[in-house]
Amino acid sequence: MIDLKVHNRLSPKKGRVLITEPFLDDDYFGRSIILLCEHNEEGSFGFVLNNYIDVSISDLVDFPDFDTKISKGGPVGQNHIYYIHTLGDLIDKSTHVVGNIYSGGDFEDVKQKMELGLIKPNQIRFFLGYSGWTSHQLENELKHNSWLVSNIIDEDEIMDTNINDLWEKYMKSQGGKYKAFSHFPKKPNLN
Repeated sequence: MIDLKVHNRLSPKKGRVLITEPFLDDDYFGRSIILLCEHNEEGSFGFVLNNYIDVSISDLVDFPDFDTKISKGGPVGQNHIYYIHTLGDLIDKSTHVVGNIYSGGDFEDVKQKMELGLIKPNQIRFFLGYSGWTSHQLENELKHNSWLVSNIIDEDEIMDTNINDLWEKYMKSQGGKYKAFSHFPKKPNLN
């Protein structure tokens, strides 16, 4: 009999991703990949990378037209826009996450660079809201096998909003039973 629970070999930390277990039925977190942008004693936060909304960035904030998808970053702070990018110190007050990925930075600086055409869609990702955990909350969820912790496979995939099977790719990359999980139907009780 196959053990249908996820078991972590890695601990959560800034720059790693969380992969939801395959049977979680949740509007925000079902079959999601979350980039952890911070993880410390005070708590954790990150962004759901593969849960999109059908609205443009210029519909949400006073930004120029920009060809990108907006993700539901999570259930916290849903009335704010957040972003990750690969622009590093070109965006004032950015915070390094991992590799070439940064979070936040001066909003007006981003807006100005977008208006000047200095930012390309593959260099920045926008999120409505974020995913957050209080101190030790994420560790408790990991004990209940809600998430599988993984290293980032490819920064380009993290920044690409056109990949529709990101959860499946990350689950397959874990090998073994996780590769099989990637083929499970979303609603097995409907089969």
